[in-house]
Formats: sequence, structure tokens, C-alpha cells
Amino acid sequence: MTVIDHGADRPVHRQLADLLRADIAAGRLKPGGMLPSQARLMQMHDLGPVAVRQALAILRAEGLIRTVKGEGSTVMVYDRQPYRVAAGADVEIRMPSPEERKQLKDAAAGETEMPEGVPVAVVKPGPRKHRVLLRGDRWRLVFGDEPQS
Repeated sequence: MTVIDHGADRPVHRQLADLLRADIAAGRLKPGGMLPSQARLMQMHDLGPVAVRQALAILRAEGLIRTVKGEGSTVMVYDRQPYRVAAGADVEIRMPSPEERKQLKDAAAGETEMPEGVPVAVVKPGPRKHRVLLRGDRWRLVFGDEPQS
């Protein structure tokens, strides 16, 4: 196990984010799999709660993990359906606002809001000539003549 260097110039929360990112990239943390709890990460790496929360926030912002309050953090699973983007459409990829996270919740999955760390695509105009808001964990954009596969 790689350890956090508390004397390094690099902040400890960034070191933890690097370690977790490497575990995801190497497949040691698998898509859909749970990350260790915040308490366990604190214990494993001799860190305080702020450093652990900051590290997880970095990974959420990168779209690598999702966090559900009361459940913990999991590695993102991207099994997305194709969404054909009309020629000339304007597409913006960004993190959603709190209101959009509530709007895009999956009630059938028991979500009260879309988890943190999931980006959205805003397509203007969509096939219906109005703005379409798509969850990044559910949809894959297909442009022009690309096959939808």
C-alpha cells in the first residue's frame, strides 16, 4: 500500500485523491464498487476528516466517483444509451446546479437527487427544438453520422 507523505510539498488531500484515482485506473476499485468509508480512509492514511472530504470532492469533480448521502461513495459506472445530437446543435458539458440535480433524480432507484460527481450535457436545440438536459451517467452523445452502436 502506498502511503501519504505528510512532509511532502503536495497537500495530503491531493495525495489521497492521487492514490484513489490510481486504484480506480488499475481496477483495484471497480466501477460500481464502494470506496472505503471516510472513517476507514482516515484510519488507513492517518488523515483528518477535512483532508478525506477534500480528496473525495476532487474525484467527484472529475466524474470518477459518486457520493450518496448516507450510503457512501462508489466508482462511477458509465453504461450509457446513445443520444443523437442534431446537426448544428450547441452542446455544453458541465456539472449540474442543485436544482438540476433534483430535477434529474431517479426516483425508481430511490434517489432524492442526482448524485454528486455526475456531469450533465445541455443540448440546444435538441431534436424537439428546446433545451435538453441529459445525465452524463445515462447518456452518450452521438454526433452527425457516427454510428450509435
